[in-house]
Amino acid sequence: MSTLKTQAITRRIFLAGAGAVLAVQYVTWAAKVPNLLDHLLLGCNNLDRGIAFVEDATGVRAALGGVHPGAGTRNALLSLGENRYLEIIAPDPQQPASADARDLRLLCEEPAIVGWAAHRANLDTFASRLRRQGFDVEGPIPGSRKRPDGRLLTWKVMRLKGDSTQLLPFFIEWSSESIHPSIDSPHGCELLRFEAFAPDADARAVSSQWKALNLDLPLAEGKNSLLIATIAGPKGQLEVSS
Repeated sequence: MSTLKTQAITRRIFLAGAGAVLAVQYVTWAAKVPNLLDHLLLGCNNLDRGIAFVEDATGVRAALGGVHPGAGTRNALLSLGENRYLEIIAPDPQQPASADARDLRLLCEEPAIVGWAAHRANLDTFASRLRRQGFDVEGPIPGSRKRPDGRLLTWKVMRLKGDSTQLLPFFIEWSSESIHPSIDSPHGCELLRFEAFAPDADARAVSSQWKALNLDLPLAEGKNSLLIATIAGPKGQLEVSS
């Protein structure tokens, strides 16, 4: 089962037991925004619908970003402040459907968080260190996307395998020639809060992993593994979850 499909199922479980999550007990630190957060991925089954969903709540309309060749997806972006942004991602009807694109089509009720990225410099060195520490690492793998204005953005990503909680990020290093999307995407929104929830049985293991990865994402005890973000805009606030 792919990551996006697993997260779509997790979201349905959470919605069925939302009352239990409202009574969470914090097990680490107070909620804040992780310093290394690069971007959040908000998945939806239709890009226009995802753009409207965010605009209706915040008052800011995301701009088309481009397509991911071979991945079957396309996106729209808006800035969440310095060095962080929101990526609204959906199937690209002009490409064959990939596994992730098919899973995005399951998000029929409303868009949901389907992942997040942490930025790292010297990603190759970081990946080598994690392998020595026993992490199962995929990459770094080069990636690219052509913007609507024709300019090519390039980056490298590294993913961690075996994350049963679906809470860990992937890591990204942008090339020096690429403009970070937070700079030239529509402004006006701010990420107020981004945190994770995990059952007590998983929380200690997740917390240990995050310390090894130098991640400062707040972690609280909840019935299910879950990511929640609160985004503020000129019109109001939007809370989204995985």
